[in-house]
Amino acid sequence: MKPEQEIALLREKLRYHNYLYYNLDNPEISDAQYDALLKRLGQLERENPLLITPDSPTQKVGGALSSEFRPVRHRVPMLSLDNSYSQEDIAAWHARVVKGLNGAPHELIAEGKIDGLSCSLVYSGGMLLTAATRGDGETGEDVTLNVRTMIDIPLSLREPVPGTVEIRGEIFMSKQDFLRLNDRQRRDGQEPFANPRNAAAGSLRQKDPRVTAKRPLGFFAHSYGFFDRITEPARHSDFLDKCAGWGLKPCPVRRICPGIDEALAFLRETALERQALPFEIDGMVLKVNELASQRLLGSTARSPRWAVAFKFPAQQATTVLRNVYFSVGRTGVITPVAELNPVECGGVVISSATLHNFDEVARLGVKTGDTVIVERAGDVIPKIVKVVTTSRQGNEQEVLPPQQCPVCHGAVQKDPEEVAYRCANPSCPAQLREKLLHFGSRDAMDIDGLGETVVEQLVSTGLVHDMGDLYILEKAQLAQLKAFSDQKGVHKKADKLLAAISASRGRTLARLIYALGIRHVGEKSAELLASHFKTMDALTAASAQQLEEIAEIGPVIAGEINAFFSAPEAKALVFKLKTIGLTFTQDAAASAAARTLEGKTFVFTGELSAMPRSRAKELVREHGGKEVSAVSAATDFLVTGEKPGSKLAKARELGVTVLTEREFMKLVNPQQSAANPETGRHARPDQPELF
Repeated sequence: MKPEQEIALLREKLRYHNYLYYNLDNPEISDAQYDALLKRLGQLERENPLLITPDSPTQKVGGALSSEFRPVRHRVPMLSLDNSYSQEDIAAWHARVVKGLNGAPHELIAEGKIDGLSCSLVYSGGMLLTAATRGDGETGEDVTLNVRTMIDIPLSLREPVPGTVEIRGEIFMSKQDFLRLNDRQRRDGQEPFANPRNAAAGSLRQKDPRVTAKRPLGFFAHSYGFFDRITEPARHSDFLDKCAGWGLKPCPVRRICPGIDEALAFLRETALERQALPFEIDGMVLKVNELASQRLLGSTARSPRWAVAFKFPAQQATTVLRNVYFSVGRTGVITPVAELNPVECGGVVISSATLHNFDEVARLGVKTGDTVIVERAGDVIPKIVKVVTTSRQGNEQEVLPPQQCPVCHGAVQKDPEEVAYRCANPSCPAQLREKLLHFGSRDAMDIDGLGETVVEQLVSTGLVHDMGDLYILEKAQLAQLKAFSDQKGVHKKADKLLAAISASRGRTLARLIYALGIRHVGEKSAELLASHFKTMDALTAASAQQLEEIAEIGPVIAGEINAFFSAPEAKALVFKLKTIGLTFTQDAAASAAARTLEGKTFVFTGELSAMPRSRAKELVREHGGKEVSAVSAATDFLVTGEKPGSKLAKARELGVTVLTEREFMKLVNPQQSAANPETGRHARPDQPELF
């Protein structure tokens, strides 16, 4: 293809995606894919400068204006930021900064890159005059009436400001508010939003301000356009402090860094902690802190030279759904799972994504062969959030619920009050496999070595028909399995599994109740049941009415527990486990210990050395405490391991008591030597690959 043809094609694609992103809040490709198109166009234009035109996407920011709102001309253009995705990109940017400043010393400031909608606020005499979107960078849309409904944006600044100032920032929606809004959308029979950014953009750009007023929008200030008859601050960090004094919140995820190494360290730290933040950030922004240095470095037609955006690995990606297969869970629920063309998303390559249930399949309108947008947040299983219907060719196939179980070919049933389709056969091998994996999981009976391969072979060979059969396994039987015969240390591996199974006999009653896999009964509910009934016999004999008398055990959970223990196969299993000698009685000493942390709230940060973090959290719950993910004024203790993240600084700022791992163990059990804490299998937390 000739350069002029490829340039024309790229411009057409970029304008189309600009319109979808900025005007319809409905993108079809990820940021990384968009940036790749823009980068290719820029390369071609540099190689063919005579083909550059003023209206090229490389020369402009954003999309076309909406006809729904009055246009507002920005006194100072709202530029976009260059994006970087690697350490080399950031190093190259900083080298240009050093060169542009002739080696002069300078600070950097790193701020969280809020995944929201850019907005410009003009205050005159301390009063809010206008609010506008970025638009095309030179002209935005007047959203003043809508912005005036937002609690986060004051109608008048807290401190006297005689002149005029334009403050820029991001309008966003918190994760919790986004979930609540989508719940309300579904209850009202309306389409839920794909992500918090789309929800924020759709809420701000409403024709009726009363609709915006009902939406929980936030605002973080990050820069300014101009100061008129107001003393300009010397540093960007001073400006952010001034905003806070005026009543406009800057992003709390920020740090002044004396050099690029410190800035990169903060990026890594934030990447580890960002899933615990109450709002979405899709990267970090690095800026030269001194405003005089910013002016010296200047800007290109599109981006400032003194700032760069580092994008975290893409949380969304576009790919093709090749097929849908059906997974059967431990309660018989049949879940449709999408088989995808492999694509990088969130720092890993994914090839499958959950479709949750068949109602979700219908809501998305997804078909095999569709081009889809997948999303991955942290360690969460990837999911499909949107179908790109414009890419359909006409040969896509509908996805329908199966009429038979895909594993045992038994009947499939659907409760009219539930979304799920279920395999009605309680002896289905797929259900048994999942039940065994849950039974042996770390938070249940913690049977080390009882993984997917071993469970598959135990079920397929008929050695295990229920959880009780695990406790009558013999070494000679294990040695016949491929999972053990392929190993040089077959005897050692078999001994290890049998020892882990034997050790699980001593797990608490609460953990055994949780391990049974009763629908809707999680760890907390299991602890409540064990604490209330004291014995398994009392629990199995309890009526639904008696179960409902327990706080936090409602009629739905009570009904599931009662139905579980009424089933003949469950009665047989419980009898077998009792005969084998598993713990059927709540330990009185454990019940007393469970009150030692009652009413206390804990947060964990860093890598623990004596136990996995999941076990430490379990100890908090076992002793009556509560563990949460984010530090706040309501937090009682922050427990720190190796390489603690930004939570530590937040805790110190709020005056929260900080404990080492040793101090935590002393608090949990004052009689137990901190040098010999209760341990579990140690698992290093995943370290995201940033570069």
